[in-house]
Amino acid sequence: MKKGMEILSHLDTQGNPQMVDVSQKKITNRTATAQSTVQFPPAIFKQLAKNNFLSAKGSIFHTAIIAGTMAAKRTADLIPLCHPLSLSRVNINIEEKADSLLINATITCEGKTGVEMEALTAASIAALTVYDMCKALSHDIVISQTKLVEKKGGKSDFKR
Repeated sequence: MKKGMEILSHLDTQGNPQMVDVSQKKITNRTATAQSTVQFPPAIFKQLAKNNFLSAKGSIFHTAIIAGTMAAKRTADLIPLCHPLSLSRVNINIEEKADSLLINATITCEGKTGVEMEALTAASIAALTVYDMCKALSHDIVISQTKLVEKKGGKSDFKR
């Protein structure tokens, strides 16, 4: 690591990747909420809304919620340096906005490390699932603004 650079917890002193040692941290209640936006062409959104977001593949919302929940539970399998966590709660909410869907994923656990990556993964995979279920109608669907909205617990809290 070069002098003057920020310290990245996932790198050792030689710059090699490492899983962060959380053995000395206390177990605390940790919650994180992440969000993704799925933007549709107006005519496609209108068509989907008219059909209550049901497709030939089934309920778009229900399928996305299940996919996001499964993804949150598998985050450590997808992101190499994440700790496997025992999640207490996964809540995925999808709301309709003007020509878009706003996906919020809130994850809670009691642990030594936060659940930001689980929330971001859940929101991302739920959004990708919406895309997959709707791509037959249009490929002009845009997933954007995947971001951490809030985290509580651990060393510091964050709120956007």
